[in-house]
Amino acid sequence: MKSIIHAERAPTAIGPYSHGTRYGNLIFTSGQLPVCKDKGGVVDGGISEQSVQCLENLKYVLEAGGGSLDTVLKTTCYLSEISDFAAFNEVYKTYFKTDCPARSCFAVKDLPLGVKVEIEAIAHVND
Repeated sequence: MKSIIHAERAPTAIGPYSHGTRYGNLIFTSGQLPVCKDKGGVVDGGISEQSVQCLENLKYVLEAGGGSLDTVLKTTCYLSEISDFAAFNEVYKTYFKTDCPARSCFAVKDLPLGVKVEIEAIAHVND
């Protein structure tokens, strides 16, 4: 049975979607933007700061669904500029250090709110 994930620590969705869904032992997150709930908007800074906030929001959603960054099976990462790829990787590797999940990462024309990065994931529930 499908259940909706609502993460108290993550910012409110900016459209008609949930933070994520859980089906059985799988967690599917919506794309997480670099929006800080406490600030009420996009974090200041460039790709590094925005990547950190996306990954923190992702962590909040996964934890609310019964998972964690350690249970991530696959991420999809969207960059507004492929020239940010190396800087993005520097942040990403601090969150996924060993046994990294499968990943797709590519540049797209535009992202919501004019941000530089958006990250979504598929994970499993903690054992």
